[in-house]
Amino acid sequence: MQLKTMTFHYMLLLLFALPLIKTTSISPRKQAESLIKWKDGLSSSSSSPPSLLNSWSLTNLSSLCNWTAIVCTKTRTVSEIQLSRMEINGTLALFDFSLFPNLTHFNLSGNYFRGPIPSAIGNLSNLTTLDFNNNSLYNSYNGFSGPIPNSIGLISGLQYIDLSNNFLEGKIPPSIGKLRELQSLDLSYNSLNSSIPSELGLCTNLTHLSLSSNKFNGELPLSLSNLKNLVELRLDANLFIGQILPSLVSNWTELVSLYLQDNSFSGTISAEIGLLTQLQYLRLYSNEFRGEIPQSLGNLSQLQQLYLSDNHLTGEIPQSLGNLSRLQRLDLSANNFTGMIPRISGMLDLKLLSLSNNNLTRVIPIFLFLVVGLTGLDYLNLSSNSLSGAIPSELRMLTELDVFNASHNHLSGEIQSALADLLTLNISMYDFSYNNLTGPFPTCGIFNKVPTSAFVGNHGLWSAEGPTECKSSSTNSKSAKKNMVSIILYSFLGFTVGAISIAALFLMFCKRSTIRPQVIKTSQNFESFEAMILQEEVKFTFAEVVKAVDDFHEKYCIGEGGFGKVYKAELQSGQVVAVKRLNTDDSNDVPAINLQSFQNEIRTLTNIRHRNIVRLYGFSTRKGCIFLLYEYLERGSLGKALYGIEGVTELGWPYRVNIVQGLARALSYLHHDCSPPIVHRDVTVNNVLLEQDFEPRLSDFGTARLLSIDSSNWTNIVGSLGYMAPELAYIMQVTEKCDVYSFGVVALEVMMGRHPGDLLESQLSESSASMKGNADLLLKDVLDQRLEPPANELAKAVVLVMSIALACIRTRPRLRPTMHFVSQNLSAQSLPCLPKPFGMLTINKLSALQN
Repeated sequence: MQLKTMTFHYMLLLLFALPLIKTTSISPRKQAESLIKWKDGLSSSSSSPPSLLNSWSLTNLSSLCNWTAIVCTKTRTVSEIQLSRMEINGTLALFDFSLFPNLTHFNLSGNYFRGPIPSAIGNLSNLTTLDFNNNSLYNSYNGFSGPIPNSIGLISGLQYIDLSNNFLEGKIPPSIGKLRELQSLDLSYNSLNSSIPSELGLCTNLTHLSLSSNKFNGELPLSLSNLKNLVELRLDANLFIGQILPSLVSNWTELVSLYLQDNSFSGTISAEIGLLTQLQYLRLYSNEFRGEIPQSLGNLSQLQQLYLSDNHLTGEIPQSLGNLSRLQRLDLSANNFTGMIPRISGMLDLKLLSLSNNNLTRVIPIFLFLVVGLTGLDYLNLSSNSLSGAIPSELRMLTELDVFNASHNHLSGEIQSALADLLTLNISMYDFSYNNLTGPFPTCGIFNKVPTSAFVGNHGLWSAEGPTECKSSSTNSKSAKKNMVSIILYSFLGFTVGAISIAALFLMFCKRSTIRPQVIKTSQNFESFEAMILQEEVKFTFAEVVKAVDDFHEKYCIGEGGFGKVYKAELQSGQVVAVKRLNTDDSNDVPAINLQSFQNEIRTLTNIRHRNIVRLYGFSTRKGCIFLLYEYLERGSLGKALYGIEGVTELGWPYRVNIVQGLARALSYLHHDCSPPIVHRDVTVNNVLLEQDFEPRLSDFGTARLLSIDSSNWTNIVGSLGYMAPELAYIMQVTEKCDVYSFGVVALEVMMGRHPGDLLESQLSESSASMKGNADLLLKDVLDQRLEPPANELAKAVVLVMSIALACIRTRPRLRPTMHFVSQNLSAQSLPCLPKPFGMLTINKLSALQN
């Protein structure tokens, strides 16, 4: 009996010792030799094999635990491989997974790895962190591709998986349900194209789940209701359908962020949404939700952002939303809401309010301004509703307002009297067009230097400086004649635009039928429209302009571009204007591209108005030439200021931050507040002009294009080298993201004091969301060395600009932010704290801030 007992204990001891025996059978030398074999198949932009891994050497086998990127256990076997952002180019084909059973952390993020993820990865049974994110490229390599191996379910101890920003396809393997320790799963920005497996609901320890920007489809499985610990759930930008059932929502009570936008979810918004009392960010926009907003939504006392736009929601906006005291952004636009604007007395932190494109009625409530005028509201859009009554003079209380749009309503009354107190309001974009407003065009306060295009479609408005005969006529006659002035003015504008369109058609015909397709005769087309001043407040004629520049003498030329020259004209009245002359040859022929540029610029600038966009006074054709009249900005281009003496003596960090903010506001307006959206297509430092106080104005819309929903937006390459988005080089597809890229280049150039060509080249070669090739490059060494480094709040502002600019130059367009996001974040009242001391921040760290 004693022998049997000893035998049993001996066998039991062997059983417990098996893992140890297996571990010790893997020698550090074998691991070192295996890693060297793998390294020999890798390369980098600087060397092959990668120079950063020089310590991985046969002459250094005994020092495995001191190798770069290697961490060992107490038994001196490898426990961590940390190769993040090392410019490494290669595959996992030669990596022997069987030799690393003790590996707990495997990080290849931010490199150039490509090809499939081998099924042998299942041998890493002790792995807790798997990070392969951001390995996607735009050259011959495609990042990690193929399916997620089913063997991933064998790694039962996995707690963190990040495979985002690759080219993975297929489905989430059902074996994912075996990962009971999993806390974070990020598969965003891939090409996964299946439904969500019900087995995912077995991962009950999940706190972060992101499947954004894939091709996931079908309905959400009910098993997801088991994920009761979720703090963040991102399912946006997929092809999901079906309802968000109450049984799902009611169990997600720990959620802080819920992103379901850009799908095809349908049904109603469940009343159980009110149970998610920890929720701070709720984005349900661009879906097919119907019905009313549940009153229970008002229970979400922690909510900061609520986006429900672009759905089919109906009914009245519930009064309970007024309970959302921490709400900063509320977007209910593009739905079918009815009734009046509700009381929102509790929203003391509100920054953005958009109720446009609904069926809201009655007057604009005074309490709207009385309440939010305690706040820093900077965006208010009430357009395209059925609001009536006068514009409340309490609008003056919104002292932080930057955008106000009340167009396409039934507003009435006189603007002059209603807004007489608007003397200091700093609005960059406002629109009262297409209402029933009456009285004179406003000239008080902020309106004394603005074009009248903000008031078109109000046939009761008239110029306070109308024709002389109107002053001696009867009251009815006065009104009729004043209206007639407006009608004549708009008819003339319409006739002119029509004439330009006819000329464009004539251009197309001539390009097909003449021997010289690049030019057309313009004297017959424009002879009767030799000059036209578009802005009513302008008090000069084109003849005065021609005289002021001595018939375009070279001494008045202040610049020259691809389409001609720019002249400075000082008029007798003291006003100074800039004249852009589009050159022609001696035969009075206008090159076709010049006419097209002219047409685009007229069409664009006469329909947009923003404080950060240059003003167009009018145009003229004279002797077959085309001229555009602009406001003159004394400091000239941003490029001139940046590279001249001003770049050192005057253009300090506060001005540079302000310039980037202003340019962002201009592009956000073009992309998100114009219908259809406008893409500039040539954003450079030379096409940004500066006022005396360095306030920027975006100019030169000769290459701008109005985007149409029905248009394919394919075009010839247009833009300036060094600023064009990389996708234009091979697909020639123009989108707003092309401007985002160019903005990022300009923002970097402003901060660096030089063109960021090296960063752009690195980004193109790596094609990922982070600047992996600059992992150790310090921010302080990248910034303009002519200035002292920024400090305190200014340092935070510069870091924010740089991090957003780096996000804007991502090679993959869909990874770039929108200009609305950029503008809102750059203009935020409070700046995020620095993740590290300013002198220790790297480009790599900044790139990760916007991920």
